[in-house]
Amino acid sequence: MFNETNYVDSVNNAFYFIVAISTVLLIVVTFLMLYFVWKYSAKRNPKATNIEGNMTLEVLWTVIPLILVGGMFWYGYLGYEISATPPENSMVVTVTGQMWKWNFEYENGIKTDTLYVPVNKPVKLDLVSLDVNHSFYVPVFRFKRDVLPNKNNSIWFQPDQIGSFDIACAEYCGTDHWNMYTKVVVMEQKDYDTWIALMTAPVVDETEPLIQADTTNGKPNN
Repeated sequence: MFNETNYVDSVNNAFYFIVAISTVLLIVVTFLMLYFVWKYSAKRNPKATNIEGNMTLEVLWTVIPLILVGGMFWYGYLGYEISATPPENSMVVTVTGQMWKWNFEYENGIKTDTLYVPVNKPVKLDLVSLDVNHSFYVPVFRFKRDVLPNKNNSIWFQPDQIGSFDIACAEYCGTDHWNMYTKVVVMEQKDYDTWIALMTAPVVDETEPLIQADTTNGKPNN
């Protein structure tokens, strides 16, 4: 799998670490449960016996979970720290969430309903909401961030693959929440520059009458 953004690996590693620990714990707990059911069954122990405490075991099952939870937290924090610290040369796009659509405004004033970004360029997203809580979520980029009314949030990413990827809302925001989708389109820098030029080009009013040259007297006629 390719790394679509700068911190995909850190997020993936956190998931792998948590899944691995959960799998080991599942196996150990299941084994111990079956062992105790067998060992202390009524057939093998017709008379119940009192089991005294064991200080060593009590310390172990307190310290080991603390270490495991600390490791999960550390892996998660590494990814969060990266996502919360955008480079100074980041391109800034304001993302506005409202029921039930996304809008994007670029530094030069261009506004779109699809996010267009150049490949290998850090992009900082300033997230605002016009109404209720939303959550800006790009599954393939491994990030989402709350979009809240009356509070600005931000996140950044740097895509390294060209393509078109889904953007969704991950916070229930009303009846059409399920359909609050758009795309982020990652382009080559030259293609992005061409798109910017087209979007900022003056619009020609085709309803204006054309001025044609009159070759008979050298004066223009309408």
